[in-house]
Amino acid sequence: MTFPMSTHVLAWAIIILATLGVIARPFHWPEAIWAVAGAVLLVVLRLLPVSDALAGMRKGVDVYLFLTGMMLIAELARREGFFDWLAALAVEHARGSPQLLFLLVYGVGTLVTAFLSNDATAIVLTPAVYAATRAAGATPLPYLFVCAFIANAASFVLPISNPANLVVYGAHMPHLLDWLRQFALPSAASVVVTYIILRVALRRALNDEHLARKVPRPHLSFGGKLTAWGIVAIGVVLVTASALDTPLGLPTFLCGVITASAVLVLARQSPLPLLKDIAWGVLPLVAGLFVMVEALVKTGVIAELSALLHQAVAQSPAKATWLVGIATAIADNVANNLPVGLLAGSVASSDHLPQQVTAAILIGVDLGPNLSVTGSLATILWLVALRREEIHVSAWQFLKLGWIVMIPALLLALAALMV
Repeated sequence: MTFPMSTHVLAWAIIILATLGVIARPFHWPEAIWAVAGAVLLVVLRLLPVSDALAGMRKGVDVYLFLTGMMLIAELARREGFFDWLAALAVEHARGSPQLLFLLVYGVGTLVTAFLSNDATAIVLTPAVYAATRAAGATPLPYLFVCAFIANAASFVLPISNPANLVVYGAHMPHLLDWLRQFALPSAASVVVTYIILRVALRRALNDEHLARKVPRPHLSFGGKLTAWGIVAIGVVLVTASALDTPLGLPTFLCGVITASAVLVLARQSPLPLLKDIAWGVLPLVAGLFVMVEALVKTGVIAELSALLHQAVAQSPAKATWLVGIATAIADNVANNLPVGLLAGSVASSDHLPQQVTAAILIGVDLGPNLSVTGSLATILWLVALRREEIHVSAWQFLKLGWIVMIPALLLALAALMV
């Protein structure tokens, strides 16, 4: 006879070890291997029924579709030279100033995150920034750090700015105007503070740069122009879907597939090279995380957290707001903000929390990942994009910059929420 508590402890141990594997990547194995291994072990050891594991995976369908559409359009843009064209344009506008190029990258990153999502910033903008800095003769890493940090700092400007927003609120997503009233000031604080701290922290690297004032601008092919319109279409579709409270995954997927199909058909190219270069490992990684969250739900973690949060709100809503915002921000870096968002969303919906408390949870889920490399899916996608260019950022290297950026931004965003 197996005692329920012993099975719970074993399940938690597997989830913790799998999460550590995702964070540390022992043997340099991809993150997906550790997430999938944890999910498979939970099922094989009968700690989670197959039906529950499948139910957990199904909860991520919208995220899978969203990521697939974004990865298709990003890889297409890279192949069609759209990133190289953008790079030359950015260098021209920087006029030889590393500080101005830094500001341009930050501004574009804010817009891409707000209107296309933080994952788009990681997938679409990062290769463009790498191309721009290489074309200008700059050291890429300071500017690439911008992509990682703004992807999380601006991810609660709009409901569509982060898939985790959909996970936290679920069917209770506020209307667009209500969202703006609640998050306009906190998101502004997050974006501005993150910029100031990054700019100061990286000032030496920027001051030592000598950029080319102009580089040859490549001709943008018809396929590149069509890809650019596909990216614009995704932005329009996402904002429209958000205003209509419609799931974002399928529209994004369809935009990506239609754009890629049109470019490939007109160019009479096979889709195989395009599909081969996409980082498909991201999808099993997300699926494994969803399965592990389902195991936490089944072992009663949600009920315990709900009881604790209900007690904290009853004692002091203001203190509860600070508590959950900071706690979820820390939890992101222990697990990942997608599973943490799922847990937090389950807790929030079960407790019928005050709006301010739920908003603090969302800010913690979105902004907390700026502490570590595995805090959000966007940062993991950013790492994948960097590895493709043979640039490697260690967990410690990111953490040294992350703790001085994330903590002030989080505290000021929560303070702005209280206002």
